[in-house]
Amino acid sequence: MNRPFDVVAIEEKWQAHWLDEGTYEVDNDDPRERYYAVCMYPYPSGYAHQGHVRNYVFGDLVVRYQTMLGKAVLSPYGFDSFGLPAENAAIKAGSHPRPFTEARMHELKTSVRRLGAVYDWRREVYSHDPEFIKWSQFIFLAFLKAGLAYRADGLVNWCPGCQTVLANEQVHADGTCDRSGDIVERRSLEQWYFRITDYADELLTSLDALDWPERVKLQQRNWIGRSEGVEFDLPLEFDTTKALRVFTTRPDTGFGVTYAVVAPEHPMLSLLTTDDERARVEEIVERATSLSEIDRTTTSQTGASAEKRGAFTGSFVVNPFTNENVPVYVADYVLGNYGTGAIMAVPGEDQRDYDFATENGLSVIQTVQRPEGFEGDAYSGDGPHVNSGFLNGLNVADAKVKATEYLVEHAHGVAKVNYRLRDWLVSRQRFWGCPIPVIYCDDDGIVPVPFEQLPVLAPDDVTLGLSGQSPLATHEGFLMTTCPVCGKPARRETDTLDTFTDSSWYFLRFTDPFTPSMMFDPAQAAKWMPVNQYIGGIEHAILHLLYARFYLKALDDLGLAPGLPREPFQRLFTQGMIRLDGSKMSKSKGNLIAPEEFYATVGADGLRLFHLFAGPPGDDLDWTDQTNDVIEGCGRFIDRFYRLWNGYDVTLRDEDDASDLEVRRATHRTIARVTNDFARWSYNTAVAAVMELLNTVSKAARSDHGISRAAFTEATDTMAMLLAPMTPHITAELWEQRYPERPSVHATPWPIADPALVAEEQVTMVVQVNGKLKARVLIAPSAGEDEAATVALANADVVAALNGATPTRVVSRPPRLVNIIL
Repeated sequence: MNRPFDVVAIEEKWQAHWLDEGTYEVDNDDPRERYYAVCMYPYPSGYAHQGHVRNYVFGDLVVRYQTMLGKAVLSPYGFDSFGLPAENAAIKAGSHPRPFTEARMHELKTSVRRLGAVYDWRREVYSHDPEFIKWSQFIFLAFLKAGLAYRADGLVNWCPGCQTVLANEQVHADGTCDRSGDIVERRSLEQWYFRITDYADELLTSLDALDWPERVKLQQRNWIGRSEGVEFDLPLEFDTTKALRVFTTRPDTGFGVTYAVVAPEHPMLSLLTTDDERARVEEIVERATSLSEIDRTTTSQTGASAEKRGAFTGSFVVNPFTNENVPVYVADYVLGNYGTGAIMAVPGEDQRDYDFATENGLSVIQTVQRPEGFEGDAYSGDGPHVNSGFLNGLNVADAKVKATEYLVEHAHGVAKVNYRLRDWLVSRQRFWGCPIPVIYCDDDGIVPVPFEQLPVLAPDDVTLGLSGQSPLATHEGFLMTTCPVCGKPARRETDTLDTFTDSSWYFLRFTDPFTPSMMFDPAQAAKWMPVNQYIGGIEHAILHLLYARFYLKALDDLGLAPGLPREPFQRLFTQGMIRLDGSKMSKSKGNLIAPEEFYATVGADGLRLFHLFAGPPGDDLDWTDQTNDVIEGCGRFIDRFYRLWNGYDVTLRDEDDASDLEVRRATHRTIARVTNDFARWSYNTAVAAVMELLNTVSKAARSDHGISRAAFTEATDTMAMLLAPMTPHITAELWEQRYPERPSVHATPWPIADPALVAEEQVTMVVQVNGKLKARVLIAPSAGEDEAATVALANADVVAALNGATPTRVVSRPPRLVNIIL
């Protein structure tokens, strides 16, 4: 592209200026209204790709916009620098994770600075910093003292590719590791856990008040999985002095129990299994060890029928509602760590039970009357009970109450609440992570490392490799120590902490990395918390966000975060991903489009504008052959603004006249639209609004009649201010040229629309039916009103214009277009 200015020189000039002057550094005692904006703690994989660009452009716009609103904006940066990818990459490269990671950190930092993203770099945090390690270990020891950290045997997810255990959240629904892609195995190991289940209720209920995308809150609710029900006994047919304890959320369906199911891990399975059925049962148990919990609880699996998922144990239990014997099966869709690890099966009212019963030739009894026209297999809705003895005629809610009373009296029943959420498995058998600060002594058992000996740092002279144990286990200098209690020889824990422990509190460290004697001063952190705007990918909906919420609640309960809110992130935005050839753009997939190739042509400003203009920020974006054309178009728009600002081919008058009023109206309408669009994350329509204003001003200024200097200056100044958070370099340069004695455009207050000029403006609403022009309706939006509200107010006029046609839905498509789908 042939540009009218030196793109690279201008952008490098202002990037150096913002960094050298500390323009976006903010102190904790700043008297302005505070605003805390954070893009999620990034893993340093190298130079930024377009996915990074999209995230940081959105975050930078928030920072610059809120600053122009007069707020003291805290925007720090850091690196989630521990983790398996760095260790695996270092092993492959024959390097050490530390220099490998620090080189990647430098590359990513260079990229975000070249993009023009601004941060308070004095507050930079990274996970492998010894100071950060010290306080991460301090938190672990506080959890250990309070009983929130514990060591226990249990079935764990083992990734053969990563050679370490994984938390449930790190296993995909298809049973593969979220890092290596390998099939995850189930093993019995002794591991460290955090007791996150102690906070299950609060993690669930406090979601309601958060300004988060509903789909994220739904994912967390489903993962926590609260269910109310009843635990009760099913006596064993061959020995009624013993019973199988089961949990159900539908006690009202008890008359429809036609079989029972135990998990492959159930402690009574061996007792229940007869010699004739043992081989088949053992086959199911073995198969279950290779499946993730998510995979086991899905309704169907590729290549595995319901029949292959279970086997008859050879035993029967007694249904307390009917006193009839029902067979007991073992099946992988029941989990040993949920409820009692056993269920009553009601195929008439549960689809999963129905599928299993059908495949195994088991009877199906309907206990709730189906509504007229119901054509499904199992029915889970409401209705009067049938085939249910003393429950007949009752609705589901009333039948649950009466059935629970019956089970309490006749089957040792107890009303109970269960959760799908399991305790957080935090130990990893890898080197590149925060060492777990405990010591094992033959006499004193598990001994915490004294605070004065923190941080416990891993040595650099280790032999890295995929051996199934941490390399620290073979390093005598690290492994062998003395017991702090008795002084006898002892050994250190060689596992390291899950890296999600680091990202669970870094945002607190950002608020105060300056007090050496504390992980953060709670009084300083309280000035900023909660984070006003958190930005990151939907892929972190469960793992990171859930863990960070748990951390803050636990720290508060332990007296380590007094005065802080118990929820860390007040508002969350999840940006869409960028796809290339149908796959998410990422380094691991090798499908990256680097931003550097655009810096010498459209510049960082042009690339930023593209990401804002290309579509709604929350939607996924496909990178296609036409993408470069759109990016170049954004560059041409910036060139047009540059030429207009500098008065190329414009006719200016000293006097105002009636024609200038239309330009002023357009200017103030655009202020209102962009301000509203920024508030609702509609950046693409904000860009479109400024583009429209540029067209309006250009047309007036280049007409024979021209434009007044006052209207021209107001319009172009407004465009510079509106564009400043979006294209910060060129707007800073042009503002300095016009106003060398004034503060920067970025220090200029955000413009305010004149309500009178906005309210008086009348707009022609173009009406289409199924994409075809049908009418034009004159409407007058109120000041600051967005397009959707304007459409809603004009619906009656739209319908009248269509001569009585009745729309099924009305969709606003700026600028001022209504498309009705009939």
